[in-house]
Order: sequence, then C-alpha cells, then structure tokens
Amino acid sequence: MTALLERLRQIVGPAHVLTDGDLIAYEQDWRRRVRGKSLAVVRPASTAEVAAVVRECAAAGTSLIPQGGNTGLSVGSTPDESGTQVVLSLTRMNAVRHIDRDNLSFTVEAGCILQSLQELAEKQGLLFPLSLAAEGSCTIGGNLGTNAGGTQVVRYGNTRELCLGLEVVTPQGEVWDGLKGLRKDNTGYDLRDLFIGSEGTLGIITAATMKLFPQPAAQLTAFAAVPSMEAAVRLLGLAHQHLGAGLTGFEVMGRFALGLVIKHMPQLRVPFAAQDDAPPYYVLLENSDSESEQHARERFEALLELAFEDGCVLDAVVAESLAQAHELWHVRESIPLAQAEEGLNIKHDISIAASRIPAFVEHTDAVLQREIPGVRLVNFGHLGDGNLHYNVQAPEGGDAKAFLNEQEHRVNHLVYEAVAEFGGSFSAEHGVGALKVDQLQKYQSPVALGMMRAIKQALDPQGIMNPGCILPRD
Repeated sequence: MTALLERLRQIVGPAHVLTDGDLIAYEQDWRRRVRGKSLAVVRPASTAEVAAVVRECAAAGTSLIPQGGNTGLSVGSTPDESGTQVVLSLTRMNAVRHIDRDNLSFTVEAGCILQSLQELAEKQGLLFPLSLAAEGSCTIGGNLGTNAGGTQVVRYGNTRELCLGLEVVTPQGEVWDGLKGLRKDNTGYDLRDLFIGSEGTLGIITAATMKLFPQPAAQLTAFAAVPSMEAAVRLLGLAHQHLGAGLTGFEVMGRFALGLVIKHMPQLRVPFAAQDDAPPYYVLLENSDSESEQHARERFEALLELAFEDGCVLDAVVAESLAQAHELWHVRESIPLAQAEEGLNIKHDISIAASRIPAFVEHTDAVLQREIPGVRLVNFGHLGDGNLHYNVQAPEGGDAKAFLNEQEHRVNHLVYEAVAEFGGSFSAEHGVGALKVDQLQKYQSPVALGMMRAIKQALDPQGIMNPGCILPRD
C-alpha cells in the first residue's frame, strides 16, 4: 500500500493525497449514521489525473469510492471500515468548460457545486432548473450519479432528463468522451443513461453537458391549505389542466411536518398555523410563465378560483414578491432540519403513482399507528411527481435513539411492504447506496437483478468501483 500511495502522490501531488488528520468530512455520511476508514482521500484536478489514479488502483486491486459533495442520504459515498479503500474526491474538478447559448447547454466538470451552476446560468439570462435542499454543497457529478430529483421534476424531470452527454473514466482507467451535447443521437446503446444513477459503481463521471432553459418571464408561488390528500391530488389535476407546462413545482406537507417547523424555527413565517384543528395538508405550488407576469397571474388566479369552487382548497396565499416566494419555499425546505431538531427519525424516500398516494397514506398511517401506538408521521414531498418523504418519528417524549435502534427494521418493513402493495418504489430520488442494498434484493425482480449483475461484471470485472453500493459484495 505504501508504493500505491507514493504513485498516487506523484499523480495528484502530495498535498492532495490525504492520509492523516481529521478526514471525517470524507469518511462519514451526510446523516452521520456511518463512519468508515479510508486508505487515503485522493483529490485529482483533471480527468487525466482521475484516469491515472484509477489505473493505479486497478493494478493494485484497490477499491475506489467516488465522492462529490458527500451529501447523499443512502450511504453511497462512504468507505467501509477496512482502511483499504481510496476515496476519490472530485471537488477540485470544478471548471465550467464551455457555455453554448445557441444550443442552450453548458459543459461542466463533476465537482461544480449545484448552486454555483444555477447562479452562472442566471448571469447568462438562462435557467438551470435542478434544485434541491443540498444545492449549496452537492455537486453535479453526485447529482448525476444518483439521478437526483428535487423540487422542479414535475416540469423539467430528474437530472437524467437534464443531461445531454457525459465524460466518464471507466474502471480500467480509460476515458469515454460523450460530451457532444446532442439532443438526438441514436448510435447504439445509450451509455449516458447507463452511468446516470449508477452511483459510481460502473465508472466515474468527470464532466457533463447539461441543458439550459430560457428564464421565465414570471414566476408565481402559492401556499394552500387543503382538506385531505385526495384534495391535494385533485388540485394537482387542476393545475396540470390549467397551467400545463407552466406548473414547475407542486409540494405537499402534512400538518405535523409544518408543526415541527413552527416549533423549532419560530422565526419563519408559516402562512397557516399547523395546530390540531388546522387542515391536515398544505400544498406549495409554483407557476412559471414565458409570456408576462400579468398572463401568469391571470392563469394562477383562475386556477385558485376553480380550486375553491371544487373544495380542494380551503385557504391560500399568493406571494406578492420574489422575496415572499423564497420565504414560502424556505418553510418547505426547512422541514428536514426541523425534524432533525425533534430527534432521530426513520426516513423513507418513496414514489407511488400520484393517483394512488391518498390510499397509500391512509393505509400505511393506519398500519403504523396500529403496530406502534403513538408513532408520529412526518409526511411531505414532491407530490407533483409522486415522490413522498414518508418519515417516522418516535412517540412524543420517547427515547428517539432507542426507538431508532428497536423499531427501524420493523418500520421499514411495514412501509416498504405497503409501497410494494401500491406498485411503488422504495427509492425515488436518494438512490440505493449501501443503505438499501437488502431492499433492492427483496423488491427488485430477479430478471432486473440479473441484468444489473451482468452489467456490473462486464464493466467492472474486478469489482473495484464502489463495492457494496447498489449490489451486494460478491
């Protein structure tokens, strides 16, 4: 191992092969559930350096753990405890290689912070619509590796739909240049889509060409109280019908979830007090318009008028400024932080057809309340694309750590069984990582698992790329 470390230092420079000191930022997952021990943290600055590092590790039979901002929620970029794996951090690779305004695209390196790309696009008078809570820390390489979702999937799709091409270093240290930036390219298997969502198990994404969009002429945001999850789904249908492609965001929040924000972040202005007699659910919806603010407001007000007549909206506020819109979104985005303040909890990132979500919630709420009396449900998420963060909090006043240790397996079983019964997925946007490998083996079909193993064996026969992530170790 000493010889390998010396070769790695020659490739990236001694200052960028970290073996001593506090490496917790690289060796612990975002939720602080798992702490590993790496042989070294290697920080290359170019694709050529990544390729050279991979070749050396492949020759030594040393596993690599690709890592971006390390903000994932499924333990997909954390080394094991063996002290034999190399963490390959791509954060130094943060260059914007090219902006093509006429093609509405830009080519960026994997270590670019998502928020910096949003700001760059805005300076160009354009829009990069990928948006999620960790955007100030996460990197575009990690977003692609997990096929991240976020708050605007209902209009623009997941990260996969925003990508026109990739540059990838293979497990053998070769470089595939697929950065053509084409919207049409039917020349064999779609290698781009193979690597997106593969969580670093098939190769290392080093750069990507991503789509850009014109900035909308107007953007309106509303916060609405609804009488039920069924009403929220009806409102979603009305929004699709009357806003069309202008519907860019549609989030649902349970009363208890908002109550945690009010409790732990009293400085935030929550439009409706989430007390026991308050409506059970709330919706945050956003309308973007390419024509004018007047046109957008007319359509938005017409939608809300229909929703009041339908009875699917009980009350609503519409942001009067961009600052107010940001405040409303901040309330929604603060739910995970407020939940963390309440104590350790059991998280689920699930997707179900929007039409079946009301029945799923009613069924699963009842099962959990029956099996674990007093359990509290923190239900919120991206209803517009069928993705819920259906989280479970310990009974009030209980020992949250003990609840997690004693009940996590049981709660996961009850929730995932219900997800399967309703035809959903146990992983919507967070990925499988190492955390959900057992669930994949249980709920994915044998045929699909066989194809996944065949692809892994074909591309990474040594099994050095993020072993134990997605698929179990051999």
